[in-house]
Amino acid sequence: MATEGKGKIGVLIEEHFDPFEFRAFNEYFPQQGYQVDYISHLWGNKEIKFHSNSEDGVIKENVTVTTEVNDINPADYKAIICIGAYAMDRLRYQEKVRKGQPSQAPAVVFIRKAMQEPNVKIAVICHGLWLLCAADVLENRRVTCAHNILVDVENAGAEIIYENDLAADIVIDENLVTGRHPDLVNNFMETLVKEIENKQRSLHAAMTV
Repeated sequence: MATEGKGKIGVLIEEHFDPFEFRAFNEYFPQQGYQVDYISHLWGNKEIKFHSNSEDGVIKENVTVTTEVNDINPADYKAIICIGAYAMDRLRYQEKVRKGQPSQAPAVVFIRKAMQEPNVKIAVICHGLWLLCAADVLENRRVTCAHNILVDVENAGAEIIYENDLAADIVIDENLVTGRHPDLVNNFMETLVKEIENKQRSLHAAMTV
């Protein structure tokens, strides 16, 4: 979507993604010098077209994804974003399950790996924490999220930060950046870019010592 000047930001996506966030990502991140890659589980297909939630009864956005989540290394990205709406719930699906076995859904396995990468920022907005709940990576993490899924996130062991009878707008906890609602997407994106670039400056300084 843009020249790969500062590196890549990967966005996990599936059907029923948030169209407002999608448009914002496509505009803002390339303007800041980052390439945006959309990533999903393709179920053996070369590509899949996913559609956004409707706006006023009309589906206005779609994206054709060719990047299979099983085939990529999270360390190749500056950040991984979990887009909002219901896409992350769909990415939790696994065809076969076993009692007592942690989720093996490809996107869940991927986000577990990404959370372990010290130089990769994980950014999640609105309902996106559904994916991290399935990955069992939220124990004692400080977050915010859509009010619809507060119970899910607290049951996964996270500490939700509250401000003035609302979940907080934006929360930063080490490598994890979370945003409550699509209306806050501009703040969310700006915060993420600052976190990425602060990390890059720290890495550069460490290399020059």
